[in-house]
Amino acid sequence: MKEYKQLGSYGLIRQDNKILLIKKVSGPYDGKLDLPGGTIEFGETPEDALKRELLEETGLEIKKYSLFDADSVCFKWPYKEDLTLKVHHIGIFYEITDYEGNIKNNILIDEQNDDSLGASFYEIDKLNKNDLSKIAILELEKLGYKL
Repeated sequence: MKEYKQLGSYGLIRQDNKILLIKKVSGPYDGKLDLPGGTIEFGETPEDALKRELLEETGLEIKKYSLFDADSVCFKWPYKEDLTLKVHHIGIFYEITDYEGNIKNNILIDEQNDDSLGASFYEIDKLNKNDLSKIAILELEKLGYKL
C-alpha cells in the first residue's frame, strides 16, 4: 500500500459556539468539512502558510493568532478504484483571535485554490462526525467539544 504524507498549518476560528470550516472538494477529505489551512510550501514558515492558506480559502486576513497544537492522524484513503493510500496527516494548529475581511462562502477552484468551495461558520453542537475530516474531529475534541 502506498503512503501519502501531508504537513500543513490550520486555523481555529471560533465565534460563540460556532467554528469556521471549509467545504473540501478534493483529496482525502473530499466532501467533508475541514479546518481552513493547508500545505506548508518549501521554504515557507508555518505562520506564513497559515496566513496564505486562510486568505485563499476563506478570504480572511489573519491579524492575531497563537499556537494551539501540533498533532497527526493516520487513515486509509480509497484514492482510486484499484488504489488505496495510507495517509499520515500532520497539522500545526493556531487559534485565531483577530482577522479582517469577509468570509467567502462560495469560491471558485483555480490554481491558487484547488480544494475549497468556501467557508462558513457551523454550530459545533450540530456537527456530525461523519461530515468532518479526521483532523477537524481531533482538534474539536482537544478544544473540549463532544462530537
